[in-house]
Amino acid sequence: MKISFYVLSESKAQDFLGFICQLTQTALNKSTQSLMILVDDETLLSTLNEALWSQDATSFIPHQCLSDIHPEATDYDANKSLAPVLLGSYMPADFNGIVLNTTTRPVTDFMAATNNAKPSRVLELIRPDATSTQEGRHKYKAYQQLGYELTHFKV
Repeated sequence: MKISFYVLSESKAQDFLGFICQLTQTALNKSTQSLMILVDDETLLSTLNEALWSQDATSFIPHQCLSDIHPEATDYDANKSLAPVLLGSYMPADFNGIVLNTTTRPVTDFMAATNNAKPSRVLELIRPDATSTQEGRHKYKAYQQLGYELTHFKV
């Protein structure tokens, strides 16, 4: 699995939602895979949901919140969703697309709790503050120990 760390500048961190929308659109443009945005903060989930619908004055990014899916729909297939982007605090079973992780935990924690999820790529966001930097180092070490291919970009 490929893991890309995006170390955000102060200006990108100040427009965190804008950067997530921009990175989401870039990932969709470069891949045919679905994209899962992991969010464990309800406020961020709500504001990101709104931002994706109004990403640009002339466009939007179609997406679906996993909380909008009925819990009894256990046969839901994220890889065949009508929306190319999913938002939620968990990874659906058998998910094998791209994951944009906004949480403090490595994606492998979510994979352990999910049946057969095997993302092809993970995008990690690191804000320019001490807490986010420390969390990023923890994630980097966790992925490195598992032998994943790691890259980082300063944006």
